[in-house]
Amino acid sequence: MTIAEYIAGQLFNCGVKYVFGIPGGPSIPYMEAFKNAGIEFILTSHEGAAGVMADVSARLTGVPGVCHATFGPGAANLVSGAGLAFLDRSPVIILTSEMPEKLRMRTVQMNIDHQELYKPVTKMTFRLTPENVAEVLETALTVSADEYPGPVHIGLPSDIAGLEYNRQDTGKTGHSEPVFENNLPQIINILEKSRRPLLAIGLTAARSGVRRLISDFLSSYPMPVVLTPMAKGIIPEDHPCYAGVLFHALSDCLEDIFQKTDLVIGLGYDPVEYNYESWMPDVPLIHFDTRITDLPENILTLPFTGLPSEWFRVLKNMNPAALIFESAVIRGIRDEMEGVFNGFLSHFGPVTALKVLREELPSETIVTADVGSHLHLIGQYWRTPAVERLIMTNGWSSMGFGIPAALSVQLNRPASKVFCITGDGGFLMSAGEIITARRYNLPVKIVVFSDGELNLIKLKQSWKELLPYGTSLYNGDLFVSDRFLGVKVLTVKSETEMRDALKSALGTDEPVIINTLIDPEDYKWLVVKPK
Repeated sequence: MTIAEYIAGQLFNCGVKYVFGIPGGPSIPYMEAFKNAGIEFILTSHEGAAGVMADVSARLTGVPGVCHATFGPGAANLVSGAGLAFLDRSPVIILTSEMPEKLRMRTVQMNIDHQELYKPVTKMTFRLTPENVAEVLETALTVSADEYPGPVHIGLPSDIAGLEYNRQDTGKTGHSEPVFENNLPQIINILEKSRRPLLAIGLTAARSGVRRLISDFLSSYPMPVVLTPMAKGIIPEDHPCYAGVLFHALSDCLEDIFQKTDLVIGLGYDPVEYNYESWMPDVPLIHFDTRITDLPENILTLPFTGLPSEWFRVLKNMNPAALIFESAVIRGIRDEMEGVFNGFLSHFGPVTALKVLREELPSETIVTADVGSHLHLIGQYWRTPAVERLIMTNGWSSMGFGIPAALSVQLNRPASKVFCITGDGGFLMSAGEIITARRYNLPVKIVVFSDGELNLIKLKQSWKELLPYGTSLYNGDLFVSDRFLGVKVLTVKSETEMRDALKSALGTDEPVIINTLIDPEDYKWLVVKPK
């Protein structure tokens, strides 16, 4: 077999169903090999979208996502997808065409050093040779899935795809994990003494599938729970211990709990979403994780590194009879947040639009959320019955995520109803992927909160007492038509019109854009200014 055929076969054997990207000339033999192996090449409109789709595919399936780009500009465009997988912790294999060895250091059109380009945003980066094919591919698949999961880049010299594969690997490209020691006696001592602990659950816990373990633990050891945004869904919002989401709208209401806390327990808490020191009270921190990570130095911090099952064995050293759990305080916080949100239902703003979506979308709908002011509201206000029902980026936090993420969800969950909620800024960054939806008959529904501005930047300018500048997106209506790239556009200006549009969209088996003309005034009262 050829090198291209070997790579395709190994990826297929790992469960890879799709490769996302935009081809160049050197991509052709790989595309043929993918097709013959049973892997579909999904053509996107931009390489950045290919990275998003590979990332989300990995999140949903547990199988490394794969994306591809050609020389120079293609590889550079794909870097944003690498950053997404790197900071949102998704196992992704990034393939880029590279110059053959004889031209690698020459001045050549589209030629840059891909290994240097990808080094800051990947766990490892390799350049393939006929001698290291098997070793590199095996290492890449292993490293991408190791904790924390992330992207691995493989450069494919343009002259080796058709060469006959012979396993002649020399040397090792492997890696070693750092050795760690847990201070178990001190951790147990602090757990035993705590009376008012706070459980902060994060991305690593959400990724590790510990929802049942958390539920069982809280049944015996009730305590307030706060989540980072990407952990939404790990416990229900109506659970008696659930207090709210850090960092997002109205999160300052959580101060009532922080003031009484004597210990913070970080359970699979990944600081990439929100650093502890940005919100924590001045109390000890016990940080349970799957690997060593950087932690605050100005407070007593005790890390415990191990498997999730080990986290809960250690946590059972707490004294349940000594825990002081004030469920009324938690209910009060939740009621306060809901009351504030309800205060914005008298006009057609983002809260009203989200309320309509909450009421009209079937409970099994999978929602992808783009970055912007609306995401801060979604993070606190949306009801999320499971982790996979709300998909966002918060580590990388890049606009333009929502639409390609929704397309990837629809590919991997073809029977599901999939909605994307995006602002008009995020929509404009990935509008070309509407054609991708048409090309592959993906019936995603895209709700665009249209307010004509980069509202979150405008808010941040106002916090500095500056006038808005460089945040206006357009004048008039965003679409000025009932079709965009061949896809139906339904424009709504009121709650009633939105309900009607959603019912119409849910009844179609094709992509639909709902152009939601909102009043953005809600945001300035609901988005919390960082300390």
